[in-house]
Amino acid sequence: MEFVSAAAEGRYAALVRAAAESVVGLDFDGTLSPIVDDPEQAHIHPDAADVLVALAAQVRAVAVVTGRPARQALDLGGLEEVADAVHASGKDLYVFGQYGNERWSSDQRRIVSPRPPAGLATFERELPRVLREGDAADAWIEDKGLAVAVHTRRLPDPTAAFERLEGPVGDLARAHGLVVEPGRHVLEVRSPGMHKGQAVDTLVRLTGASGLLFAGDDLGDVEAFEAVSAHGRSGAATLLVAVASEEQQALVERADVLVSGPDEVLELLRTFTADAEALRA
Repeated sequence: MEFVSAAAEGRYAALVRAAAESVVGLDFDGTLSPIVDDPEQAHIHPDAADVLVALAAQVRAVAVVTGRPARQALDLGGLEEVADAVHASGKDLYVFGQYGNERWSSDQRRIVSPRPPAGLATFERELPRVLREGDAADAWIEDKGLAVAVHTRRLPDPTAAFERLEGPVGDLARAHGLVVEPGRHVLEVRSPGMHKGQAVDTLVRLTGASGLLFAGDDLGDVEAFEAVSAHGRSGAATLLVAVASEEQQALVERADVLVSGPDEVLELLRTFTADAEALRA
C-alpha cells in the first residue's frame, strides 16, 4: 500500500474525519476478488466479509460497483450474508451490477434491472464470425443478460488476441448501437449511457454522503474515479484507490493510493476502519 503524495495522505486523514458521513465503493474483480482465468470462479477474498461488516459500522454505506451482473456478485461474494450483518447494524450495503444498470440493496433485497438493449441479441449472433476472422474462435463469450463479454484470457496469447479483436468487435458493437468497455483481457459490449460514474452519483444521492472512497482496477472504473473527483471539487472528502497491474495502468495517474491486489485493498480498509473507530472513541 502506497500513498502517492503527501497531499494524498492528507486526503486520507480528511476522509477518516468524515467517515460517518462517507460511503465506500468497491469494484469486484481484481479489487475484492482475484483475477482468474474462469470469471465464474472469482470468489471474493476469504477475509472480505468480515472486513466489509466492520467497515460498514464506521461509514454511512458500503457499495460493490461492478461490471458483473448483480446476481453473480451477490453469489460469488456471499454478499447477501454480509448484508444481513450490515443491515442489523443499521447500515446499508448496495450492489450496483452491470456498471450501474442493476441495483440491489440490503434494504430492498431485489434486483432492479432494465430490459436488455436493442441490438444485443443480433450482435451476439454475429459475434462468432468476427472471432473467427480475428483468429480467436475459441475466445469465451459470456452472456450477461444486459451485456456480452468476450474474454481472451484463456487463449494461448491473450494480449495479441485482445488487440486483434478490439477494433472489429468495436465496429460490430457500434453497428448495433452498442458500446465497448475494454478491460483486462476482456471486451464488454453493452448499451451506451450507463457507467460506474453514474452509479457513484446515484449512491451519493441515495445516501446523502459527503465523503467518498472508491477502489478499482480497470478501465471501467475510470468514470467512477472521475465522478469521485468531481464530488471532491464540490467539497466532499475523497480518496481514490487503484489496484496497479501490468495489464492496466489507466487508474494509476488518478489515484491517491496504490495497492497490489485484494490483500492490500483489505489491508487499507482495515486501517481506515481502525483509524475511524479510534477517532470516534
